[in-house]
Order: sequence, then structure tokens, then C-alpha cells
Amino acid sequence: MIRVYLDTSIYNRLYDDKNQVNIFLEMQATISILNLIEMKKIQSVNSFVLEYENQKHPTLGKRNAVNEYLKQSNFNFPGGKSRALHPP
Repeated sequence: MIRVYLDTSIYNRLYDDKNQVNIFLEMQATISILNLIEMKKIQSVNSFVLEYENQKHPTLGKRNAVNEYLKQSNFNFPGGKSRALHPP
């Protein structure tokens, strides 16, 4: 099965200004990918970095919504906190 790692900006794209054409198209692509994850056609990958970045989001509602998507991940990127915060 295909695994995808979505950057924090991808999850947050859902909340950007959809009046700009490029943002609207990226938002539609993001929704399509998230639907494939929910239908279990592909697997999403989570990581400490994604969770850390999401914790820093200033808006609680958006932070909680992204956290729900992260909980759907089927795979956690190996390496843990020390590797994410202290790259080689």
C-alpha cells in the first residue's frame, strides 16, 4: 500500500483563503488525498515533527481538526523526538 507523508502546511491548506485559484486547487487535492486515507486506499504517515508543529498552531479549533487527521495515520515515522529535534 502507498504511504504518504503530508506536511503540516498541507493539513492547514484546508483553512486558507479559497478565493485564490491556486489555493482552491491545492485545497481540492488535499481533500482528495484525505478521502483516500479515510477510505483506506492509501496510508498516511505521522511523525513527532507533525505533532510538534501542530501543537504550535495558534487556533485551537484548527489544531484539534488537524490532530484528528493525524490520529488516522497508520504509520509513525521512526526516529522519535531526539532524531526530529537533533538531525545528524
